[in-house]
This record gives sequence, structure tokens and C-alpha cells, in this order.
Amino acid sequence: MLTVPTWICMTFRVALCCLAAAAIAAAPDAAFAQHGAAGGEWRSYGGDLGGTKYSPLDQIDASNFSDLEIAWRWRSADADLDLDALREIHPDLSILSFKATPLMVGGVVYVVTPLRQAAAIDAGNGETRWLYDPDAIRGTRYSINAGTYSSRGLAYWTDGEEERIYYGTPDGYLLAVDATTGEPARGFGDNGRVDLAAGIPRAGRETTDDQGHPWIGINSPPIVARGVVVTPTSISDQPITMEQPPGWVRGIDARTGATRWTFRTVPLSDDFGADSWGNESWRYSGGANVWAAFSVDEELGYIYLPTGTPTNDYYGGHRPGDNLFAESIVALDIETGQRMWHFQAVHHGVWDYDFPTHPNLVDVTVDGREIPAIAQVSKQGFTYVFDRATGEPVWPIEERPVETDTDLVGEVLAPTQPFPTRPAPFEEQGSSIEQLVDFTPELRAMAVEAVRSHRLGGVYSPPMLSVDGGLQGTIQRPALAGGANWGGSAVDPETGILYVPSVNAYSILKYYTPDDEGANLAYTQGGFNTPSLMPQGLPLFKPPYSRMTAIDLNTGDHAWMQPNGDGNRIRNHPRLRDLDLPPLGGDGRGGPVLTKTLLVSALTAGGAGNDDGPRLVARDKATGEIVGSVDLPGGAIGTPMTYLHEGRQYIALTVGGEVPELVAFALPVAE
Repeated sequence: MLTVPTWICMTFRVALCCLAAAAIAAAPDAAFAQHGAAGGEWRSYGGDLGGTKYSPLDQIDASNFSDLEIAWRWRSADADLDLDALREIHPDLSILSFKATPLMVGGVVYVVTPLRQAAAIDAGNGETRWLYDPDAIRGTRYSINAGTYSSRGLAYWTDGEEERIYYGTPDGYLLAVDATTGEPARGFGDNGRVDLAAGIPRAGRETTDDQGHPWIGINSPPIVARGVVVTPTSISDQPITMEQPPGWVRGIDARTGATRWTFRTVPLSDDFGADSWGNESWRYSGGANVWAAFSVDEELGYIYLPTGTPTNDYYGGHRPGDNLFAESIVALDIETGQRMWHFQAVHHGVWDYDFPTHPNLVDVTVDGREIPAIAQVSKQGFTYVFDRATGEPVWPIEERPVETDTDLVGEVLAPTQPFPTRPAPFEEQGSSIEQLVDFTPELRAMAVEAVRSHRLGGVYSPPMLSVDGGLQGTIQRPALAGGANWGGSAVDPETGILYVPSVNAYSILKYYTPDDEGANLAYTQGGFNTPSLMPQGLPLFKPPYSRMTAIDLNTGDHAWMQPNGDGNRIRNHPRLRDLDLPPLGGDGRGGPVLTKTLLVSALTAGGAGNDDGPRLVARDKATGEIVGSVDLPGGAIGTPMTYLHEGRQYIALTVGGEVPELVAFALPVAE
């Protein structure tokens, strides 16, 4: 049984407080420069390096949003490949997860497909200017995890003369492509690519995980600032061995591909934080990677890392202690990789509550004090808000006692977890009888009976085994996929209001001891999908089942909350359709984009009072009321973006279908 004395954890937390105070005292003057996408372009995944997802464009407004029409559509180039031949190599290959948010620079739209083809597209008519196929799928000898047949986007860089785009492959290579020609950037790494697995312990090209997948993959877009490219990496959540590659983050020279620095999210012996890995478990532990996107304050020169859970995501008996820098926000000097400050949001994580999206940077005024802030939304439904220069919380974050009793042998959970005092959670947390559905007394009785064999509790309720004849596991809410996820949030730099889409769902983890050859974990869990505990798919908890929440970061108050859709799929259930129910939500948590006047996002079904299929909707930013909508030709996949080309504003996003598409909407051209 692996344990770590409580006094070690407490001493380490005291050291963190002292270090944070030193960082505050030594911090440079704050830089106030996060203003959204500029010049009618969309140069970064989040619109600007600060991830605001905001553009000041206002040609499309509440009065005309519903008049939008499809200006052009671009069919995914993946459909033109010899997919049958590719499936002989990778049987589960799919082209459907076209999650990318495109960029627009200088009248050219750049996008990357699930099979990692990059394209340059005319921003006015959707015609392909060039297409680059790195043969990333055929060219890998690894089996590819089905979840990595997607790429959420790419990055753009220019020094004023040369232009490049950067993106990653499923087997861990960073690619650089000449943005004007579509050819590999010859002076970057090895003919336009850099191996991000090189130099990472236990991530060599000669090895794979237990299912034959590459240890390190790339799904989310890189970010480029001050001549440095930094790329997220994905590492398996459910390995069966405790020895895994650490999710170290590397700063790559944007011109040459040389490594400028490496930040060790799982520290080595002499690094700060190594003593938070009991029994020297840093020697073999992995994960703590950044799989989501990054944000950068270019004037300050800081990059912000939203890190994930350590290996194994669901059992930590082999890695006792708090496990820095897992599930943390870490601020680094982007040119040197020096750690400037950090905050750990989950100590010794076993709930898969890794940070799923980039933070939003915005300047706010709190109690008369101007603050360059960073706001990080989370799977738990918390929003963590800091001074982005110093790491000082804008509002107190309290270490509160949490339950720790678990029947997983060897597991020692942290006795406290951080709880923000403001803003209030944007999504429901934990489980209790009071939170169960109560549309009718009969439904409430059914829900009470449904949870009788499960453990209820708070957001950090301890995991437990599912035992025949006993309790059948802990109800974890929000679910593994979180309240917030990779679609993220958007912030208005003019008002300081943050807009967060989220889902109200739950998970029940099923633990088992792996008996595969080479397995040495005491436990892992068997899947991400939780069947409904209620019969006939009825809801277990009270609505809304998805929502959009507006949070005023100047006060920490919720400005409003609106369900995401009416929830007609739920409402039309035979047991519910005759009830007088309010809007239920449940129509997804599509990533938002903000303009001068509107909050735009996608719903998986119709807007108010209808069930007409997927729609793009516009909300009044001050109230959340839907003020316009337009039909989508397929379900939204990626997060929308907006740009201006030759005097015309466009809103573009990827949508599904037999062949996914990138679709651009604009107002009709006056005749």
C-alpha cells in the first residue's frame, strides 16, 4: 500500500503559498492588451491570443441575423482520399469529426481536416487555393485511437515576410506549412516537421500503449507568440500500467523548429514540486499534459497552461500526494519556459477533472481596481479567476475539507480541495435527493429508487468499487466530460462578461483490476459512457440539461442563465409531453463566438418552441434571450468564428453530414 504522510502534503501546501507570495512580489507591471480579433480577421483559434472568441464586427446584428444565408460551403477534402485503402491500415478510420475552427488572414481561410489535410480557401467564395496532405494517417505505423481522427484547429505565424501555419498529427508530430504555397516549411525541423515525442521519457517511437496507439498525439491547435510555437499533446486516460510518458510542454522556435525550452509538468527529482509525488512516483508517472488549447498575454510574455489529470486518471494509489503540476493553471515566460506562477485546482485528481479548454484573458475592474485577469472554466463547473500577471486570486479560493473514504485499496485522497468563493458554479455539482427530478411525485419516487444503490455526495465524492449486492458506484456530477468542455467559453473585452455553455450530466465509474499481460495498475475504470439510471431514458436530475451562463467578471455575479434550447427531445417523452414544463435545455453546449452585439452558438435541435433540427442562434448579450436563428445544413461540430472580407461579414463553422463541410454564412447581397 502506497501512502504519503499528511504532514508532507501540508508542508508542501505551505510552500506553495510562500512561492505564490514571492511570485506576486516579483511580478512585472500588468499589461492591458486583450481586445479580441482585430482588423476583421481571425488569426488565432480563440480569435486573439488571449482566447476571447470576440470580434467587434457588427454588420450582422439582432435585426438581420435570421436573414443569414449560406454564402459558400467547402466539402471536406478527406472524402476525396482513397478511404477504403486507408481503412485496410486503420479499420476504424473516420472523417466525420471535423471539429476545427478555421482561421482567416488576409482574405484566406485556413482549416485542417480530421485526416490532417490542411487547406487554404478563398474567404469570399470558398474555392480551394491549395491543399496539403502530409499523409499523416497512411504514414504512421501505429494504430490510431478513434478519438484522434479529429483536429480542432491550427495556428498562424508571420514575421512580416514569411507566413506559416502549424498543426499536429495523431502520432505526435508538429507540422509547419508555408501559408502562401501549401508546401512544407523546409527550414523548420526535418523538412517541415518536429517530433514532439523526442526526449519525452517513455514516449519513444519504438513503443506504444497497451492497445498499440502512439503514446503522444495532437488534437488541439498550437499557439504562436514571440517567435515560439507551443503545442498541446494528448496522452491516454486509461492505460493499464503506471509507467507512462509525462505531458511535458515544449517551446519550439517558430522559424527553425529547435526546442527552446521544456517545462516538466511531472517534475524530476530536483524540480520544484517533486516532493508532491510520494514514493518518488514522478520517476514513472505520466499524464499531466495539456490537451486543450493555450492562451498567451503577448505583451506580458506569458503563456498559460491548463493541465490535465495524471496517469491513471481514475486511480492514484501508485502516485500518492498532490501531484503537481497536474490539473493546474501554470503561467510560463513563453520565451524561456520559466515558471512565473501556478495554481493547482485539484489535488491528487481521480475524477478526470482536467482543464478541457483554454483560459480567457480580459481586463476587468473589481472594487475600483483595474485587474488584468485570466478566467479559467472547468469540468467541475467552477470558474477560477486570477490576476494574470501575479497569479493572485481575484476572489478568495478556499481549501475546504472533502470526503476521503474510499474502498479502492491503496488510494489516499487529498483531505482538502480548492473552492472558489466567487463566481458561483455555472453548472450543478454533486448529487443529493434534493437535486433529483421532481416533475411529478411519481418521477421523484422513481429517481429516489434509481439512486438507492449508489453513493451520493459532493463534487469531489470519493470513487468506489461496484460491489455485487452493495453500492454500485459513486454518482459523479458533473460527468467525466464535464460541465464545460473543449468548446470553451468566450469573454467580452468591452464589458468583462464571460459566457459559458455547459452540460448537466453525470457519470458512474466502473472500476476493475486489469489482468492483461504487463498490467500493473491496481485499478482502472472501464469506460466513459454511463447508461441512464432511470427507465426509458427519463432524466434523473432537475433541468436544465444544458445551459448558457453569463458571468460578470467585474463583480463575480451571474448576470443571467438561459437553457440551451427547449429540450424537445426530452419534453416529448410519453411520460413528460403532457406536463407544463419550462425550457429544459439539453440541446448541446456548442462553443460560443461574440460580436459587438451578439452571442452566437449552435443548438443541436430547434430554438424556442420547435424541433426543426440543428440551428445557429444569436442571443442578446445582456439578457441571453434568443433574437435570431438560422438553419444549419448539418449538426454543428466545431466552434463558429467570424470575419470581414471585402466589406461583408461572415460567420463560419464546420457541420456534419455524410461528408462534413465548412459552411460560411453572410447577409444577402443587395441587388
